[in-house]
Amino acid sequence: MSPPGRPKGECRSAQREGTPVSVRREELELSLQFADTSHREHLRRHRVARWLRAGLEAPAQITVRIVGEGEGRALNRDYRGQDHATNVLTFDYSREPVVAADLVLCAPVVEREAREQGKALAAHYAHLLVHGALHAQGHDHQTARDAKRMEARESAVLLALGLPDPYAR
Repeated sequence: MSPPGRPKGECRSAQREGTPVSVRREELELSLQFADTSHREHLRRHRVARWLRAGLEAPAQITVRIVGEGEGRALNRDYRGQDHATNVLTFDYSREPVVAADLVLCAPVVEREAREQGKALAAHYAHLLVHGALHAQGHDHQTARDAKRMEARESAVLLALGLPDPYAR
């Protein structure tokens, strides 16, 4: 994993309208790391690569690191000033000509959220990886307008992958 840059926050849910999108096959250099191996069977390299490529609009070099509660909490505290583990942190380093980023997903948080939301664990990971890839490319959800746009893009990408809309109620 590269030294952390600017992390983006956790995924939040809100109602929005989806727009169609096709699954893209962007060039991707992927490093997949497991500090927490509890969900390795759900995160096969080819699946993670497929999910990330679908959310990418440009070639990318991405490290995905799956961590436990302690590392997730420490990173969120040190880089966002929030003393709790969150589902996904995006450390983005460059956007052009190649997207370069680290995505850190906290396995216990992802599992807890999937269970609470009644979602399949793999589908929730797919959503958070697409969410992180969008953050790495400059998408954000700080305003209601930006959140609506980003969530619509996430929904469209996941639907194109044959996965459920993460924001459907």
